[in-house]
Amino acid sequence: MRWLLRVGATVTAIGLAAAPVVPAHAAPGLSDRQWWFGSWNIQEKVWPLTKGKGVTVAVIDTGVNARVPDLEAAVLPGADMTGRGGDGREDNDRYKGGHGTGMASLIASRGTSSGFYGIAPEAMILPIAAPVVSPPVTSNSIRYAVDHGAKVVNISLGLPGSDVFPNQCPPQLLDAVKYADSKDVVVVASAGDEGDTVNSPDYPGSCPGVLAVGALARDSKPWVSTQRQSYVTVGAPGQDVGWINKTGQVFDTGEGTSQAAALTAGAAALLRSHDPELSARQVVQRLTATARDFGPPGRDVMLGYGVISISRALTQNVPEDAPNPVYERLDKATASKAGDGATKPAAVEQDDSGGFPVLVVAGVVVALLVLGGGAFLLLRRRNSAMPTGPMGPMPSPPQQFGRPQQSPYQHGSQMQPPQYPPGGPHNPPPGR
Repeated sequence: MRWLLRVGATVTAIGLAAAPVVPAHAAPGLSDRQWWFGSWNIQEKVWPLTKGKGVTVAVIDTGVNARVPDLEAAVLPGADMTGRGGDGREDNDRYKGGHGTGMASLIASRGTSSGFYGIAPEAMILPIAAPVVSPPVTSNSIRYAVDHGAKVVNISLGLPGSDVFPNQCPPQLLDAVKYADSKDVVVVASAGDEGDTVNSPDYPGSCPGVLAVGALARDSKPWVSTQRQSYVTVGAPGQDVGWINKTGQVFDTGEGTSQAAALTAGAAALLRSHDPELSARQVVQRLTATARDFGPPGRDVMLGYGVISISRALTQNVPEDAPNPVYERLDKATASKAGDGATKPAAVEQDDSGGFPVLVVAGVVVALLVLGGGAFLLLRRRNSAMPTGPMGPMPSPPQQFGRPQQSPYQHGSQMQPPQYPPGGPHNPPPGR
């Protein structure tokens, strides 16, 4: 979903639709605009097996309006990490009309009022209001989700600049992802919406242990703006994918990797509901191994191993040694960090000679001088590059991926699913 939000001098706000096209009181029944249901055979092949019952999905976003009729039975009390107080069941999105509510609706909307269904309509939503991506806030949000019963975590947000960190992930955030892995929780994130422009690596999608999702367009090709990065593992529908906003109104369409990530989180919930014995690692491995190849043949930087196929993931056996790059990266990062830690005690060992205190004091003084000079230069550089306000330099802003768009279709019109090109093994519709 294309919903880019940047703050301060770097703002790129891509507009929200002027008005929704479907009122919240529309007659119940699956919306004919949800084309991904047909392409994934949700009603025919997925819902007869599972609708997500028994699984909680944490949505780390702008909060979720629990008073929306289609979501009120699905939303649990959560948390607000913004300092406003509350339990996450308010959507305080001031720019996009309710990004967090929209993501929750794609996952678990009951469809009772609007006819707009999530793909896992019996799953529960744990809302965590944390719209600003930062190592401490996002890390605490993941840990909260893990400690409060979530089996899947969705983060349809991102912040550029992960390439300055080891493993393309801030260490504090990597520790939170490791914690989720230790507690058997799947973490899903959007890959990013700037693939056709700056295409910078965005975290948390770039972090080892996070299932990063690219976006598929309706023409069976990668969406034009989906991020081109090696950390992208799978894809999901991301163009002409609408949502329910925080006032309960349904938008026909939208675009971006936010929607793709939310749909993938819903798919993970379906797998965990259908087979509770599957570990988080096995869920991600199944989604990866059973994905349908779209775009360039083989793994690519836009859709990874392909577009997820929920019915195949639910029913096909996957070898234990099938690729699982998300966790291979995490294990490598963990081993690397453990190796670093193992060498440090030897490096600081000292003998008991009388010169030890002098050496320590001298070393501390030198270290402080070096760190102080480096910090001064770094701050000076940052301050010269960052926009300023009345309170000084403004922080680097997050991105919120995905936006509803004004639809050319009127309520009741027939939106046809995409026409997949004939022939070849790399272009069947997802789920078939």
